[in-house]
Amino acid sequence: MSFIPNNIDEYVVNHSQSEPQLLQQLNKETWQKVLNPRMLSGAFQGRILAMISKLIQPTTILEIGTYTGYSALCLAEGMKANGTLYTIDKNEELEDFAKKYFDKSSYKNQIKHLVGNALDIIPIIDEKFDLVFIDADKCNYSNYFNLVIDKMNTGGVILSDNVLWNGKVVEEIKPKDLDTKSLVEYNKLLNSDNRIETVLLPIRDGLSISRVK
Repeated sequence: MSFIPNNIDEYVVNHSQSEPQLLQQLNKETWQKVLNPRMLSGAFQGRILAMISKLIQPTTILEIGTYTGYSALCLAEGMKANGTLYTIDKNEELEDFAKKYFDKSSYKNQIKHLVGNALDIIPIIDEKFDLVFIDADKCNYSNYFNLVIDKMNTGGVILSDNVLWNGKVVEEIKPKDLDTKSLVEYNKLLNSDNRIETVLLPIRDGLSISRVK
């Protein structure tokens, strides 16, 4: 989903850094073999994630929602040489897929791929985070935020994906549409919590950047 005209979007993509070859392979194989390949961050958003990580130069990264590992590898590009990236996903079927690409990367010894319920796993990770990327089940975004906010280093950044949700966040919410309802509440939370400062960018399906004060 993009909220700018197609010709402008195409121009933006064509004048942004291209994805590395390994990620091109991962991207292609995801579209060939995995259900719902639209869940992939993709080349343009992936370069944004990589750029933000490179600007922050985090030592510790947490990703909630691994999928096939694309965004984790993008975030790892800015990680310090002694850094660690924890990525969590409950989908056991994609574990080997992601691991294959993690092992092909130069970050294979720095990525800890955890399979299970993030709500159970996050509390037992004994780390403070410099960068967090939330991109999992939308109904739990607020719960994920509440779990990670006290684990953030000062100046740390929380990225939240899909916060515009195909534009549904500004439409009348249908009674059974729990995802949209949860995202509307989450966006209000990010904009009102005095522990952070947030900007919501209309990039692809919406990306929020929240900096911890």
